[in-house]
Amino acid sequence: MTEAYIYDAVRTPRGKGRKDGSLHEVTAVRLSSTVLNALKERNGMEDSSIEDVIWGNVHQVGEQGANIARTAVLQSNFGDVVPGVSVNRFCASALETVNMAANQVKGGDGDAYIAGGVESMSRVPMGSDGGAIAVDPSVAIAAYMVPQGISSDIIATEYGFTRDQADAMAVESQRRAALAWKEGRFGKSIIPVKDINGATILAHDEYIREGTTVEGLSGLKPSFKDLGETMPGFDQIAIMKYPHLEKINHIHHAGNSSGIVDGAAGILIGNKEFGEKYGLKPRARFKATAKIGSDPTIMLTGPVPVTEKILKRAGMTIGDIDLFEVNEAFASIVMRWEQAFDADHDKVNVNGGAIAMGHPMGATGAIILGTLLDEMERQDKETGLATLCIGAGMGSATIIERV
Repeated sequence: MTEAYIYDAVRTPRGKGRKDGSLHEVTAVRLSSTVLNALKERNGMEDSSIEDVIWGNVHQVGEQGANIARTAVLQSNFGDVVPGVSVNRFCASALETVNMAANQVKGGDGDAYIAGGVESMSRVPMGSDGGAIAVDPSVAIAAYMVPQGISSDIIATEYGFTRDQADAMAVESQRRAALAWKEGRFGKSIIPVKDINGATILAHDEYIREGTTVEGLSGLKPSFKDLGETMPGFDQIAIMKYPHLEKINHIHHAGNSSGIVDGAAGILIGNKEFGEKYGLKPRARFKATAKIGSDPTIMLTGPVPVTEKILKRAGMTIGDIDLFEVNEAFASIVMRWEQAFDADHDKVNVNGGAIAMGHPMGATGAIILGTLLDEMERQDKETGLATLCIGAGMGSATIIERV
């Protein structure tokens, strides 16, 4: 089977996902075409060199609807010969697009793809697309569905994580992200977002709160306590599924959960012949990809079984992996993953994560894979694993190796 390689990875900065955020004036299409143009310019590609643009996006309505991938291609400097397809696997959408592209290259279906994703959370708010999974009783009741915040608190309760532990992890994420920016660790991948006149709108992750302390976070009210406990509440639904818990311990709040932000990211994936044609050196190859379904109530534990699955598929153990990116959707997700594998936190999310910099849902998978590769190169490490939890109970993972 043909090898699939990563040749380049870029992302926009992440802007605060609200009306006063720096990227609020920029549409998701413009964020996407900015990424596409950067990849084309940096790598000197012809239009015909790209088989497809596979683009993740969670809320595919309004200005993010009608196949935003194809729309972004038409707004970009690529010609109309390049098609585009949009993918929604919730928070892992962009990692799924990358995995799809890699596996199509491996299977011989084209020489090169651009994969990634976008989310403009300030312009198309969470929940804008509706969905039966949350509102149709014939689905929601049977699946014991609860909001993701409640699920994150179920994980904390089930596996014994405290508010102090979650807050300490959040503070560390902020510290690492601030240090990474100060040391220029994101410099290889960040592309500034500019207006039509070429003036820079944003060149730095806007959500970081440097100097965050555990003491400062201690005053924040748990975000999902009222939602869970108001009668009849979602805690009751969760306890029907997990009666041994008796009571849900609500530990998550805005400071130890992922930030709502705008952003886009893309990865250039191709075979050996593509790289040779354009004089490009491959940075990494895809060792394995995997996805899995998991319990829809606790919902966010998918990174554990999907990591087990991908390691088995790759013929590897957790000790064979040098660095990890585990998306910080909520603090308990990362803590549970580290607990399950007895992982060294010094190898996980080395440059901070979504708690510090935000989680543009349709783009995050490509962001963390690019961050992982940059850090593997910086530390001269060989292997890396990226994984994300996913709404409705799923998990996605990718293992890459430097070449």
